[in-house]
Order: sequence, then structure tokens, then C-alpha cells
Amino acid sequence: MTTPEHDAPVGMTDEIAAQPLDGGGTAFSRLADVMALPRLSGLALSPDGTRLVTSVATLSPDRTSWRTALWEVDPAGAQDARRLTRSAPGESSPVFAPDGTLLFTSARPDPDAAKDAGDPKPALWALDAAGGEARRVLGRRHGISGVTVAADSGDVVVVATATPGAADDEADHARRKARKDAGVTAILHESYPVRFWDHDLGPAVARALFVGQVTAEGTQPQWRDLTPAAAPPNGAGGDVALSPDGRWLARAEEVPEAGASWRNRLVLTDTATGETRVLVDDEHADIGSPAWSPDSTRVVCNRESETTQAEPPDHTLLVVDVASGAATDLTAGFDRWPSAPQFDAAGEAVYFLADDDGRHAVFRVVPGEAPVRLTRDGAYSDLQVARDGSALYALRSAFDHPPAPVRLDPVATDQQPDPLPNPGTVAALPGTLRELRATAADGVEVQSWLVLPEGASAEAPAPLLLWIHGGPLMSWNGWSWRWLPWVMAAQGYAVLLPNPALSQGFGQDFVRRGWGSWGGAPYTDLMAATDAAVELPEVDGTRTAAMGGSFGGYMANWVATRTDRFDAIVTHASLWHLDGFIGATDAAFYWEKEFGDPLTEPARYEQNSPHRYADAITTPVLVIHGDKDYRVPIGEGLRLWYDLQKRGVPSKFLYFPDENHWVLTPGNHTVWYETVLAFLAEHVLGEDWSRPELL
Repeated sequence: MTTPEHDAPVGMTDEIAAQPLDGGGTAFSRLADVMALPRLSGLALSPDGTRLVTSVATLSPDRTSWRTALWEVDPAGAQDARRLTRSAPGESSPVFAPDGTLLFTSARPDPDAAKDAGDPKPALWALDAAGGEARRVLGRRHGISGVTVAADSGDVVVVATATPGAADDEADHARRKARKDAGVTAILHESYPVRFWDHDLGPAVARALFVGQVTAEGTQPQWRDLTPAAAPPNGAGGDVALSPDGRWLARAEEVPEAGASWRNRLVLTDTATGETRVLVDDEHADIGSPAWSPDSTRVVCNRESETTQAEPPDHTLLVVDVASGAATDLTAGFDRWPSAPQFDAAGEAVYFLADDDGRHAVFRVVPGEAPVRLTRDGAYSDLQVARDGSALYALRSAFDHPPAPVRLDPVATDQQPDPLPNPGTVAALPGTLRELRATAADGVEVQSWLVLPEGASAEAPAPLLLWIHGGPLMSWNGWSWRWLPWVMAAQGYAVLLPNPALSQGFGQDFVRRGWGSWGGAPYTDLMAATDAAVELPEVDGTRTAAMGGSFGGYMANWVATRTDRFDAIVTHASLWHLDGFIGATDAAFYWEKEFGDPLTEPARYEQNSPHRYADAITTPVLVIHGDKDYRVPIGEGLRLWYDLQKRGVPSKFLYFPDENHWVLTPGNHTVWYETVLAFLAEHVLGEDWSRPELL
């Protein structure tokens, strides 16, 4: 059936097909084409395993934002992908009900709403398996933010925000309206924190977790609030999972602790009575990422140990019996950090993801046995388990291709699956990818990825750009639309992407090497990786730059205070004054556990804060920061900029008044790359400074 909601299979829509997808002189050499490339995220698998749905983001017609639509991918790989939804606000968060109905969230207008209803807010919509028009099944005046479905019963839970004490949607709206009518924007906080990443917390909190059934068209569903007592600052908005039989809602619940800190425990809420009980409460760990066994009797979850000044976190998986509360450590002794666990179709094994040697791999573990890695290269996400046990599905990316859906065998090892037909394939890249390994000062191996531009050779070596990852507890392992080395390669740069000390996926001891000593092994590892890269004949070691964002920005600042070997430094959303940063960031207690109280234990701040060594900087620096960045507040960028200017260091400051930690809108994202490339061209390539046209 072909309708506005359910297009016939066409492989790619006209607006996607019109964008150039080859990397040879088009998609990566022109920033407008890079912004126009379609971007896949998320997966949903139908109960019968015959339908796979993903979200695809493309540029809006005015090219000022990205718009998402839902696409169906053939799990067998025989048919082209087809577009399922089409609206100006877009659609996201797809999930299937047991009968094959596709549920999703969207801020599209309600055709039955009154004319004075105001601007639409994100609501829950349903698209029947047979196609037709999507119908709105649940909405709230101020929107919803997430949805989960019971695999067998079809019960639905959605997450929304509400003001404390509001009994229903109307009462919540009345409270918000009273504040607005009175001109009140103030928020009274009585507990920490006050903000998160890029938004203020309060007065409304994540709550709702409403439970109900999606009913037939024309009938009104009955919904009940499972967390009416949710309170500031974060309410009940943690990880949630609904048991297949619909009886239990497992969720992470925050527990306040001394020192303005908190941790998460795992609780179960009876969806029939609303009664809640604690399932796992570990005073020395955070518990999260719950997932249910097919028979609704067990939960697998992630345990992240509490950090101290001596020890970084460690991760393991717990399998918990719902009736008794007995927990079993499923990955004891496994020297990697498991995440995103899921039971297999029979409930006998657990799949999970973990960083491993510069990859983000799929693992399978059977109780009592060691985990087995199933995939070779690439970074996997959004793992989906077929209910008949025949296959796994996931999004797979690597530095040489963007996320794409793949099919995996449930037990085979060393898999390297081909992508299923999808609307986000990039036909070619402006260079090649290789893996590089170096030996650090203490004899430890440091793994890196190296992007070489087309034409790089001993006769025409490419200038080198050292790109340092953030985190710091992460690793370079897959495609990132935000940090895209191919844009730099298209301009002739070789891009080095190292995984120094503190990077995950290389064992606990590798993290310990940099714990509380950010300026130590992480720095010397980066220099060892750079030394290995410039020894290659294709790389010009006389023309180099270093850059990074967040922790990578911290390291770029630290590099600037330690050496003048680079011709330019680019530092984005960076930490400069560690004492100031830890006092103002959105989760100060987390960092203080590693560095100590700056008033009573100042040693690590004095040893590792770049601002103390500002007089050593001679390399030109480009500072970039967004004002809505609450993880690394704007004060860090302002202080760094002032310290550079008063010392006469050649520098520029690219400031985004309305962007956050990442800089996400297409226009600002474009200007970000234009400015970085212009700065590098001036100081690395020796060209005249060329100010981006719109700045």
C-alpha cells in the first residue's frame, strides 16, 4: 500500500539521491556536501524478524537543521530500503509492538487537535503493520521523551517531564502556565546538581513512566503514572526496561550520597500496583542498563565500580534473579568494560558490547565461561536479537564507513558482515585507512588509526594532524559525524587518531597509567604515536598540528605547554584551569573523586592543570567554545583566551553563544570546520589567513 506514511520501495528518496555520495572531490571536499550526507541511528526489529527499521537524518530544506525519518531495511538484504514516514518535525525512537505495529515519537501536528492547541510537542504515534496513516496514541501538553514496549504483553511505558506535585497533565500544565504568566523563570534548588550537559534542571523533572496499552483507533487508552513521587533534580528518568510480560519496570534510581554526589541503584516497579522495591543496591557502584530475560524472571545489568584517587572505574555484568534478588557476576575477570547487555533468544547466554583494541566489538558470554568476541573490526551499536534465535542485527561503523545495518550470526566468531542495503552508504573516501602501533616510553604498546589522504607518498608527504579523543575514558574506534577526519583528508592532511593511556579497550592497567596523572602517560603516549607517524614516508613531520575536544582539548592545551613541535593547536571545549573546571562542571563530585578536594589535596591540580604553565606556550592556538556547554563551562574557554592574549600568543577565539559541548547545528558545524581549516592553512601550510565568510 502506498500512502503518505508508507512509501513504496524506492531504494532512496529523491532528496537523498540528489546529494553526491562519492568522496572523490565532492562529498568530503565541500562542507555543504558533508552536511547533506544521510546519517543513520538506532534500530528496531519486528517480533517476527521480517522488518528492520532505522532513523535517517537529512538536511531540512532550508539547510539549518537535520530532520529524521524512519526507513525500513530488509533483514535478508534482498530488497532496497524504503522510507516509512515523512513529516516536517521528523520521527524518532522506533520500537515494535508484539502485533507488528511500529511506535515512534514525533512532534508532528495532531489532525484532531483544536485550532488553539498551540505548537505540537513530541507525542507517541503508531503505524500499523499494514501501512496507512500513522495515528497519535498518546500525547502530553509538554511532550514525551522516550518509549519502551513489553515484548509479549504489548504494555507501553513512556517517559515525560512533570512538575513536582502535579497529579495529572492538566495540573502540570496549570503549574507551568502560572509560572509563565507571572514572569517567573527562577528555579530553587535544594540538592545537587543544577544542570546537565546543555540544559538546566528543574522545575519539571523526568517522571511519568506511564503504563498502558496502545488501543485500536478511535478509542482512548488508559494510562497510569508509575512514579508520582519523582523529585528534583533528576526525577525518574534513568535507564528503564519493561519485562516481556509487562509486569515489571526495571529502572535506575539515583541515591543521594555525602559530598553532593549520587549513585544509581536498580529498582523494580510493579506496573499493576505501582509498588517499587530495590533489586540491586551497591554502595560502592553504579547499577544501570537493565535488560530482561525472555521469561521475565531475570535481569542483566551493568555494574560500574566507584572511582577513587587510586583506582579508575571497572565494569562487569550482573545477572539478577527477580524473585530472590540473588546476583551473579557474569564477566568476572574479564579485562574489558562490557556495556549494553541483552539476553539471547533462549535466555541462556548474554550478548554485550565492549571496546577492545581500538574496536567496539560484539561479545557473547555463557554463565561460567569466558566471554567470546564475535566480530573482527568496526564499532557496533543498537544490537537487536531475533526472537527465534536465528540472527543478530546491529549498526556497524568504522573509520572507513559510516553506521550501517548488518546481520550477524548468533555464535560465529571473527565476523566481518557486509552492510544491508540502506540509504546512508558512502561510495568512496578521499584517502585510505591504516592501523599504526607505537611503543611508549614505558614500553607499553599504543594503538592508533591513521587516515592518509589521496596522493600521499614519499615524493609528496602529507602534513600531519594529531587528533586527540575526548572522554577521557573512551577510544577512537568508529565513524563520528561530529569528528570526521575525512574532511581534513580531503584537504590533504594525514590524520592521526591515537588511543593513549586512559583509553578504554586495552585493559585496566592501561587506564591506570593515566589515572590522576593526565599530563603524564597520556601525553607521552601521544608523542610516541606522533613519532611513529612522522617516520612514515607518506607523512611530512615538518608540518604538523594537534587538536582535540573536551578531554582532547585539555590534552591539546597540555601539549602546547610541553612542546613547540607543532605548528598550530586547536582546542575545543577544553579544560584549562582544573580547579575552576571541577567546581563549575555539571557533575563536580565525579572528577573530585579522581583529583581530590582542591583545598586539602591540591597536588594533582598543581601537577596537571595546563594554566599553571601558560608562560611556556608559543604555538598559535585556536580556542573554540560554546556558551551552553555545562560539562566544560564557558569560563574555561574565556580564561584560556585571556591567558593567551595577555601573553601575546598568536590566537583566535571561535565562540558559539547558543551551542553546547559539541556544536550541532549544520550552519555552526560548517563554520567550525571552515575556521579550523583556515587556521591550519595559515599556520601549517603557510597560506594567508582567510576569514570564513559568515564570521
